[in-house]
Amino acid sequence: MKPIKSFREYVEKLEESGEIVKISKEVDWNLEMGAITRRAYDLPAPAPLFENVKGCQKGFRVLGAPVGLSPDKEHPFKRVALSLGLPVDTPAPKLVEEWSKVPDVTPIPPRTVEDGPCKQNKLFGEEIDLTRLPIPWIHYGDGGRYINTYGIFVARTPDGSWVNWAISRAMLDGPQTIAGVVIPTQDFGKIYAQWKEIGEEMPFALCLGVDPAIAMIAGYPLPSGMSEGEMMGGWYGEPVDVVKCETNDLLVPASTEIVIEGFASLDELVPEGPMGEYGGYVWTGRGKEVPCFKVTAMTYRDDPIMPLCVAGVPTEENHTNWGISIAASIQNVLSKQDFPIRECFIPMESAAHWFVVSVDKNRDTKDDQKLAEDIGKAVFASKGGSYVPKVIVVDDDVDPSNLSQLVWAIATRHHPDTRVTIPNQYIFPLVAYLSAKEKADAVSTRVIYNCLTPFHSWPEETRPVEASFRGYPEELQKKVMDEWKEYGF
Repeated sequence: MKPIKSFREYVEKLEESGEIVKISKEVDWNLEMGAITRRAYDLPAPAPLFENVKGCQKGFRVLGAPVGLSPDKEHPFKRVALSLGLPVDTPAPKLVEEWSKVPDVTPIPPRTVEDGPCKQNKLFGEEIDLTRLPIPWIHYGDGGRYINTYGIFVARTPDGSWVNWAISRAMLDGPQTIAGVVIPTQDFGKIYAQWKEIGEEMPFALCLGVDPAIAMIAGYPLPSGMSEGEMMGGWYGEPVDVVKCETNDLLVPASTEIVIEGFASLDELVPEGPMGEYGGYVWTGRGKEVPCFKVTAMTYRDDPIMPLCVAGVPTEENHTNWGISIAASIQNVLSKQDFPIRECFIPMESAAHWFVVSVDKNRDTKDDQKLAEDIGKAVFASKGGSYVPKVIVVDDDVDPSNLSQLVWAIATRHHPDTRVTIPNQYIFPLVAYLSAKEKADAVSTRVIYNCLTPFHSWPEETRPVEASFRGYPEELQKKVMDEWKEYGF
């Protein structure tokens, strides 16, 4: 494993790999930057690096689609693999398997250093004008310009026992104010509640452009109380270098491109949203009041680079980063229980609404329905599973990351009578199809699809043979592949 230790190095690696297109032509922050990034996701194309944003501070740049799918058809998850320090040819389910090990690493606390690249430039108070940064108005229908789409917020409990690094969206409010989204059920919201309980404003730091693996772990549903910085050190095998903020006591990754720091108000609210979300929709008219994050200082590297995720229809970072991290966290939980699991994945096309798990088709259990139900309930009981409303259980002859195989399995193996619905469950309020009441209550129905075949328990002479290339004898498959060109193809 060769982890990349800064966002700047990551950008350089992407450029070396042909994964970046530099755009020197002037581009408007008002929708145009979002539209170009969106188009890059859809093709997929190299990540756009915007070097000249209209009306914005010179020298500040933006990297769109930092962990979008690669145009390299053989290695579509190249940017995810690079982010984690894994070989670029790592298959998607193997990425999940490797990343599932992160909760079990030996934590290594961050190492505090006196200085770092993020301190090359410093602004305080009235010197700061966030409106001059290349902050995009991303979607038609959004409620404003979003300053954070792929950076991390740093927060710490009042007693200092828990430091949380999390990706949470934030909208520009003014030259020195940000509208910060605080969801009570998420770790960031739990820490905010502790500060509110003692009546003190919560110190925060928004880090734009961090090590790619730090951005990945910030999307990982680790158990509450577990600090991402320590687990990141365990993944790296050495401490993450951190440096103290200028106006509060938080410690931030020293290599960060831009650090925006301050305090989150306990009583002042500002409007936020709507915003295009990972399910693929902009819910127009659904803005809300959120805490005002007051900025007291901004430090940044020379010629800094901000990351931009254009959330929406798959595939973007909510699906590559968050989806893979959720799947990995669930695989970690399932692997410690007595289930014959093989692979886990959240298909990109499902917008993080499906979790698929394959099980050993030579399993000993005879009650497939119970097995599927037990796996589904174990998924829903996990922290990662709290984000997923639908679980699909398949045999291991189906690759959970291969949409064609998955559709075939659901269509031909799932009997409607085996579908299990579980009502009155906690559900992540950003799930796309929820009604306004369900979103407000965070309660709805969750479902398990049993796509296991009963064939393994049938007498051998009555078992069906898959009518595909895989259904031929292995020796013949090999002969055909070896002699493919000789046939004239």
